Amino acid sequence: MPELPEVETVMRGLSRHMQGHRITEALIRRPDLRRPLPPDLAAQLTGARVLGFRRRAKYIAMRLDRGTTLLIHLGMSGRMVLNPEGPPARHEHMRLTLENGGRLGFIDPRRFGSLDLLATTAEDDHPSLCALGPEPLDATFIGKILAARLAGSTTTLKAALLDQRRVAGLGNIYVAEALFRARLAPQREAGSLTLREAGTLARAIQATLRDAIAAGGSSLRDYVQPDGELGYFQHQWKVYGRAGQPCERCPRLRPHARASTCPLIAHAMQAGRSSFWCPRTQT
Repeated sequence: MPELPEVETVMRGLSRHMQGHRITEALIRRPDLRRPLPPDLAAQLTGARVLGFRRRAKYIAMRLDRGTTLLIHLGMSGRMVLNPEGPPARHEHMRLTLENGGRLGFIDPRRFGSLDLLATTAEDDHPSLCALGPEPLDATFIGKILAARLAGSTTTLKAALLDQRRVAGLGNIYVAEALFRARLAPQREAGSLTLREAGTLARAIQATLRDAIAAGGSSLRDYVQPDGELGYFQHQWKVYGRAGQPCERCPRLRPHARASTCPLIAHAMQAGRSSFWCPRTQT
């Protein structure tokens, strides 16, 4: 599933091509995705001007001049495609045509994504958004805030960071990479972090997300940017998907040295999700 950096990258791409333009035609090709679509969605979108975009966690909010917001979730296989060619493909469930001739297609083969229409003033009251935790890229996301979100938790640090009610938008890849930067083990009890460790982790989360956004996200399976470009952050992963490989932070294993002095990147399943970490430097 696309995580925060991928959704942010998609949102920025849509903003560059759609903001300020009017939707002249909206084609909705099925009545539902993960949930039923608003029955009059095509009519509500046709003629509306796109005022701007906002990302909240893994959701994209397209704000319209009618005081409404199209709330988009990509699900597991959803993609936003700018200027798709030819008639809508089999899994292209929505196509928007703009006054300048530009087009936007929403493609979702597995149909785990969602589209909803709501009042812009009520965005944060939407059932999918109202219980979300703080945005990790906000300037207010500091160690004190993160420590308060984790206080008293006996769950693992990995599980706590994946809980969208504690921190919004984090997924498996970027939790693994941020914990590596912060030198914290994913099995660590979340409530055991000191204020200093929480500050280190908050900065590591922000740095990881910013680096990923700068690289266009991580392209795995279905994810591409709206213009078709791939993301490249997967080439910068330090631990995720690198089980059994050397850790770049550890000294290289010298000939005849004991393997235990420089362990390889470890892998284990935590609550059905893969965790990767360096046993030597993450504690």
